[in-house]
Amino acid sequence: MDQAVDMAGQAWPIMMSAGKALIVLVLGWILAGAIAGMVRRRINKTPQIDPTLGNFAASVVKWVILAMVLVAVLGIFGIEATSIVAILGAASLAIGLALQGTLSDLAAGVMLVVFRPYRLGQYVDIGGTAGTVRDLNLFTTELVTPDNVQIIVPNGQAWGSVITNFSAHDTRRVDLVFGIDYGDNADEAMKIILDIAKADGRVHADPEPWVRVTNLGDSSVDLTARLWCNAADYWDVKFETTKTVKEAFDSKGVSIPYPHSVEIQKQA
Repeated sequence: MDQAVDMAGQAWPIMMSAGKALIVLVLGWILAGAIAGMVRRRINKTPQIDPTLGNFAASVVKWVILAMVLVAVLGIFGIEATSIVAILGAASLAIGLALQGTLSDLAAGVMLVVFRPYRLGQYVDIGGTAGTVRDLNLFTTELVTPDNVQIIVPNGQAWGSVITNFSAHDTRRVDLVFGIDYGDNADEAMKIILDIAKADGRVHADPEPWVRVTNLGDSSVDLTARLWCNAADYWDVKFETTKTVKEAFDSKGVSIPYPHSVEIQKQA
């Protein structure tokens, strides 16, 4: 009986400590999320600061607070901060080896924020993975594809890959290729394309629209058009110009040939 009472007396302080630790952990997690959100909103409201920095700073604040919460939880169980530092120092090599990938992502995240090869809202291709940048935090970059698929790219992989940023500049060049029949008038076809381009208010006059004969193919004479527009108008200009040129060719009698072969028979 006395032994049972002693065991109950020993278990009670442990249960109390565990309860306190759980409360501190939950409150700390909520507090970290709230403060990180406040930091993100405050930074994003400042026009002079890029929103990418706001997300990254919020991520840093959250993890720092969680680290402090962890120290507090260990303190509830009687483990002093100095002991934690000593333990971490003794185990630093093992931790470094075990978390080398995570530490690499962390370092790469800092480099991405400092040099900013891409920012939130830009459309990029990272090592063959393309999408719009939705978030950049301590460890990962989140992309969203045009069909709304989420892609998580580790920062270490992003920093070590070739990054193609389609939104880095305000303007882009639209390259279009139109094939016409060998019997059609190339000058007339080029004038049709130029007139359509100049009539489109989204196409820039400087640099002026450019149309040339660029290839004599097996079945067609290829005309290449190069049109400059704002980056936001790229796809609309590309798709609508293609449709408008096709309709104009139909009305003007300019044919777009199918791939074909010509058979020549010679008499013996």
